[in-house]
Amino acid sequence: MQISNTSMRTQLEQVIDAALRAASESGLLQLTEIPAAALERPRDDGHGDWASTVALRCAKQAKKNPREIAQIIIDSLPPNDLIDSAEIAGSGFINIRLKPEVHQSVLAAICTLKDDYGKGEIPSEKRLINLEYVSANPTGPMHVGHGRWAALGDAMARIMRHAGYDVYEEFYVNDAGAQMDLFGASVACRYLQLLEHDIPFIENGYGGGYVKDIAQDILDRDGEKWVLLDEEERVTAFREMAYEEMLQLMKDTLARFGNKFDCWFSERSLYVSDEQGQNPVSRSLLAMEDKGYVYLKDGATWFRSTAFEDEKDRVLIKENGEFTYFMSDVAYHYDKLMRGFDHLINIWGADHHGYVKRCEAMLSAWGYPDTLEIVLGQLVNLYRDGEIVRMSKRTGEMITFAELIEEVGVDSTRYLMLSRSSDQPIDFDIEAAKKKDASNPVYYVQYAHARICSILRKAAPSSAVDAVFAGDMSMDDLAEGLFMDAAAAEDSSASSMPFVDLGCLVEESEIALMKKMEGFGELIIDAARDRAPFRLTHYAQDLAAAFHQFYTTCHVLGEDARLQAARLYLVNATRIVLAKTLDLLGVSAPIQM
Repeated sequence: MQISNTSMRTQLEQVIDAALRAASESGLLQLTEIPAAALERPRDDGHGDWASTVALRCAKQAKKNPREIAQIIIDSLPPNDLIDSAEIAGSGFINIRLKPEVHQSVLAAICTLKDDYGKGEIPSEKRLINLEYVSANPTGPMHVGHGRWAALGDAMARIMRHAGYDVYEEFYVNDAGAQMDLFGASVACRYLQLLEHDIPFIENGYGGGYVKDIAQDILDRDGEKWVLLDEEERVTAFREMAYEEMLQLMKDTLARFGNKFDCWFSERSLYVSDEQGQNPVSRSLLAMEDKGYVYLKDGATWFRSTAFEDEKDRVLIKENGEFTYFMSDVAYHYDKLMRGFDHLINIWGADHHGYVKRCEAMLSAWGYPDTLEIVLGQLVNLYRDGEIVRMSKRTGEMITFAELIEEVGVDSTRYLMLSRSSDQPIDFDIEAAKKKDASNPVYYVQYAHARICSILRKAAPSSAVDAVFAGDMSMDDLAEGLFMDAAAAEDSSASSMPFVDLGCLVEESEIALMKKMEGFGELIIDAARDRAPFRLTHYAQDLAAAFHQFYTTCHVLGEDARLQAARLYLVNATRIVLAKTLDLLGVSAPIQM
């Protein structure tokens, strides 16, 4: 068998498709259209590795009993290296068992492709995707909910890239509008109060303790230099200083969390005109006017969004000439299109669901229907030992995202934030997330990886182990060294199987572990398509459990040389897939714990 990154589902579909075409061309089945293979995993392992419902799906077209069709398909299967047996079940299901060599060949693919295992190519969807997420206002520290979007967006981008998508990550900085002036005024007021000026705090100002902290930083650095300025100049100056400090805090927090944005897009830039006096706001408005979806009413400028099933038309420019927040959204999304992106994905909190229809409408108005995709996420409920937590013990205020990762750690925070579908709320227990035992899922998975690394180190020369801990050798290099002598017997790069004899891997737990890794490529494709990183957390736990079961029932070291080499190869393949799964989640894979 040839080493391939093509998913097992795809390979089987090709075989079944060939059988259907052969049956159609021979006249055994009267088919005007070849149906999809319709493969699925049986719930009961006793029913085989795969099941196909294609016979049921084409019964009407072929005008035959599904069981009769199933038998014709089985009889028409071409010679192949995949299928060991195929049998009819129930009303016409085709249950398929794969050859043992198929499961074993997965190990060769993993150990050959390594980090590229499961990597896909999606030529039909090879579009440049703009993924915008977090996009917190720079008027305060990020809250725990922002942490969920940070984990979700980053993991989504990693998984989609591994599946073959071209993804560009973007943070939209909401640094324009009255909120920024209010933020600057709030810091300026606290600054004067620190200098014992007897003034009340401004109405509806930002009252968090962090505002006073920023004011204190400015006072410590600059002293009283800002007192003599008139109020408007002082507020403007403090707005910019506070903005820069808060934006840098966001960047530092997200960098610590492992996020790497390709762009921090400033809302202000939408209003900066070029030499022709044009800017993204004016250009986007003109594009809507050209399509006939802008009109004037009561002195305001409106977008006719009801033409695209929105519940009401939306104001773009108020009667007093002030731009609405929606106008900024319009200009920003138009700018994304003009930068060459083919598909736009925004991750928003569930409280923004009311904005979805109007934003979809604006892209439709420009002639780009179905270009915008909104992923709505539910909130995070924070607990400590089962009791709901709302305030930080240190500050007496909201627990910030930065405080959470400082207390819990990046790995646990990320993993638990990704453990459920984005449309479900998360109950995040701080104390449970800090536990170093099997009750904590991220610890359970990481421990499996560390145990595998320990097994490989025990089998390796002490010099290689020392080199790993000194940082001079990777675990990949150490593992390859274990099989170097066997591989030297033939050109392993041209071989479809390693020289290690994998034919002895026939124990139930060994097969189960190989089958679990066999489905990795399919998992990546599905998780990327459905924007569902949470599936990889479930997969990681299942793979760790399959490994622990294997390790409980099968000795790796101390067996005869042939069996030990094969099991070490299996163990190493598991390490590669487990490490890649964690990497796609943005979680580390420690080599010892």
